[in-house]
Amino acid sequence: MSKQWLKVAFQMDPMHGINIKGDSSFVLALEAQARGHKLWHYLPEDLSYNEGRISAIAHPMTVQREDGGRHFAFGASQRINLEDMDVVWMRQDPPFDMAYITSTHLLELVHPGTLVVNDPAEVRNAPEKLFVTKFQDLMPPTLITRRADDVKEFRAKYGEIIVKPLYGNGGAGVFHLREDDSNLSSLLELFFLSNREPVMVQKFLPEVRKGDKRIILIDGEVAGAINRVPAKGEVRSNMVVGGQAVASTLTAREEEICARLKPELKARGLIFVGIDVIGDWLTEINVTSPTGLQAVNRFDGVKLEADIWDAIESKL
Repeated sequence: MSKQWLKVAFQMDPMHGINIKGDSSFVLALEAQARGHKLWHYLPEDLSYNEGRISAIAHPMTVQREDGGRHFAFGASQRINLEDMDVVWMRQDPPFDMAYITSTHLLELVHPGTLVVNDPAEVRNAPEKLFVTKFQDLMPPTLITRRADDVKEFRAKYGEIIVKPLYGNGGAGVFHLREDDSNLSSLLELFFLSNREPVMVQKFLPEVRKGDKRIILIDGEVAGAINRVPAKGEVRSNMVVGGQAVASTLTAREEEICARLKPELKARGLIFVGIDVIGDWLTEINVTSPTGLQAVNRFDGVKLEADIWDAIESKL
């Protein structure tokens, strides 16, 4: 553990809207504060480039585990130069859009002199649903396309399918379509009219009814896991849409998946990662703003945010 306090800035969503019982950024801030580090908070839109300097309008911040909106306190706003920070956390939620990509380019200008977690260039190069395609043999059958005919052929081959936005999060916009579902054409029209991106289509995995496992990796090492079981009548297991977290351990197949990912994650400087596994298949590698720390902590009696800060401090 570092003997000297650090300057730590959190680039994230508004503090008043977070759920202190589940939010991973909150416990990362709590742990940093407990170690004596000084905290600042700013919104992504408060980030600026001016004649080579990257700055943000930020608030000095303290945090405490109290309900009723008393979980944080801000000091007066001030402009901070990010090159004067020791650590910047990029923790705003997706969507992974051009605003998100712009943030990675700006933060890349101060990294690694200021340690940005996760490495902003690698976050840009490894969006959740595309990064996983580098491990094709670990994935379920998958199609990424804007061609409706290709989607129809894929469904004809595999029967039940999942259609989801390529850059979404939290289970939003995820559809389960059976082989005889007549809504496919209308659904694709809706997707393609609303944006210019392809969709991701995957073979439906019935094992999802038993859960979608979130595995936390810290600097490439397995740190813990939870199983997220969908609510009755749902195939989405995300807790924001009613999924229930239950305690879990790793299967031999999941250990194999993690071992395959480890060297790639370490090489890319991806310190805090959450992967999703359904049955025997890797479905996502979450590097933008992974979650799950508090749920694993409760089930396993651990403190993963402390392990993450140990990993960060060892790199400074």
